[in-house]
Amino acid sequence: MSQNNIDATEIDRFAKLSSQWWDADGKFKALHALTPARMRFIRETAHAHFPDLQPGLRPLTGKTVLDVGCGGGLASEPLARLGATVLGIDPAEENIEAARTHATQAGLTLTYAAQRAEDLVAESRTFDLVVSLEVIEHVPDPAAFVATCGALVAPGGVLVLSTLNRTARAYALAIVAGEYILGWLDRGTHDWNRFVTPDELARYLRAAGLHPQRPRGTVYAPLTDSWRLSDDVGVNYMMAAIRRAD
Repeated sequence: MSQNNIDATEIDRFAKLSSQWWDADGKFKALHALTPARMRFIRETAHAHFPDLQPGLRPLTGKTVLDVGCGGGLASEPLARLGATVLGIDPAEENIEAARTHATQAGLTLTYAAQRAEDLVAESRTFDLVVSLEVIEHVPDPAAFVATCGALVAPGGVLVLSTLNRTARAYALAIVAGEYILGWLDRGTHDWNRFVTPDELARYLRAAGLHPQRPRGTVYAPLTDSWRLSDDVGVNYMMAAIRRAD
């Protein structure tokens, strides 16, 4: 991933919202609602791939996890609660400070750093599980971003990405409804042209030396105000990819 694969406007947008990361009724309400479905997908992926997972409430004990573009730590904290040794990184210092403050208040032990994924690649760091959730649609070069994330996956490890599909339905729901009607996010948060189709994402993953798995959609249920995993990948979806041990 090149030194220029960061959109300063995007970084600034989320940095200005750093005080709201943990307000479940604020600007990140949709991400809070998505968290249970995200964690279910990650847990299912981990259980299917790692035969040595621990039983009980902390199955990721002994596993190292990197959360790329962690924001305020909405995914990092649940991963730490599952027992993982977690490093969350984000280029915005404001987001990292918000994440550190909340983790301290919650009594959780995990590490945050205001740095880029490329910095870790330069240090030859690798992790059992790398996650990057709702980030790829905010970078200028998604293929390079996937290659960088893939380089951080240890042999035998897993990369998990979530994003938005580039469909008319995603435009209608994520942008028109989510930003203009429901006001879940500020207007202009998403650029439909940067949404990534599952076929494109799978191609980027294979080019990075990873083996993509079948994508799963996350679908909003308005009657229960919750998200669930689904075979419908027309709007939001998640995809895991394996770096083979050999």
